[in-house]
Amino acid sequence: MMPWVASSSVASSLSVVSKSFWNIPRHLLKLSERSCSYWARRGYSTERDPLFSSSLRYSSFLEADHVGTDPFPLGGQVTSLHTVTVLPGTTIGKETSTSLMDVFQAANVPVKFEVLEVSDPEEGVPENVQFSLKKNRVAIKGPFPTNPLSKKDSFNICIRRDNDLFANVVHCFNIPGVNSRYSNVDIVLIRENTEGEYSGLEHETIPGVVENLKVISERASMRIAEYAFQYATKNGRKKVTCVHKANIMKMADGLFLECCRKVASKYPFIQFDSMIVDNTCMQLVSRPEQFDVMVLPNLYGNIVGNIVAGILGGPGLFPGANIGEHMAVFEQGARHSGRNIGGQNIANPTGVILSGVMLLRYLQLSSYANRIELAVLDALKNPKNHTADLGGNASTTDFTKAVIDNLPQ
Repeated sequence: MMPWVASSSVASSLSVVSKSFWNIPRHLLKLSERSCSYWARRGYSTERDPLFSSSLRYSSFLEADHVGTDPFPLGGQVTSLHTVTVLPGTTIGKETSTSLMDVFQAANVPVKFEVLEVSDPEEGVPENVQFSLKKNRVAIKGPFPTNPLSKKDSFNICIRRDNDLFANVVHCFNIPGVNSRYSNVDIVLIRENTEGEYSGLEHETIPGVVENLKVISERASMRIAEYAFQYATKNGRKKVTCVHKANIMKMADGLFLECCRKVASKYPFIQFDSMIVDNTCMQLVSRPEQFDVMVLPNLYGNIVGNIVAGILGGPGLFPGANIGEHMAVFEQGARHSGRNIGGQNIANPTGVILSGVMLLRYLQLSSYANRIELAVLDALKNPKNHTADLGGNASTTDFTKAVIDNLPQ
């Protein structure tokens, strides 16, 4: 874990909350360009390489050790000026993204925001949005609810898939001042973000019978497993748990589990275990403190991530990041859209602000990240700053002001 830039008193206050405040490892991956066929578009070969050696191509561990710092894909300096694409989204997105930008401005963070509205997400990612993402390489994204009746691809999936944002990293932990039935919980979920049931390959074979293809590839499984163990190594984590359903889906989830086991063999100093997804859900609501880092296929990561957020205070609290080779998009860890509270100034912006903290660590602006992080945690210790989801009466604006007032000087 990267040493704190803030004072020792600040570091002491923060260290009790988490072992790894979102330092995100780097993996330099080279995928083939898209072509006419699906498999060629995804960079897969028809020839399978030996599994025992496949993960080596996805490791940048030696490179990270050589530079002697956290292996972020972008190596910006604290004094550099960065431009961040902001996609506020719909529902509560405008309120929470405004909260984030207000906090950054108050903290004098050296970034500029390029705010882009998407008028019709069902039509896909507009050219100006994709251009901005490619240009800036970092973004904050709000919620874009997907219409279940639409036949078109989800805007959210398009962002992740088209930019190969292969790793979804969500950090959930006990926050002082927030009530939970559980204690000593500090879990990082690392979710494969590009395939599985989200591959978008569906068809009707005959009227009334629909097939959905779940794609699990060795390539994607090895790189997400390698990422999980790199994350554990770099952030002082002790255990990685692979979540699967290989007892039923013996080939698909069996391959995912096999890849995780192969990568685990390279890290004897990290404890490895595996758990069937239904048992995982039961264990999370009975003994969640047993988990440390969890690596999961796409759908399971979505389900398990929502359970973890729910048992520790709710979806509005925890941050998330979608990491690719040359780009990262940050958003609330539990991707709830808050349709019923949009525009009412009552949404909890904590998860979005802490996603901004992840972004600052990604840009190596750690001193600013520390100050904002501490201010958020201090604000949450006071019940008068709690929004409705935490049982309080504070508005989004009230909470934002409390964070700004608590910024260390």
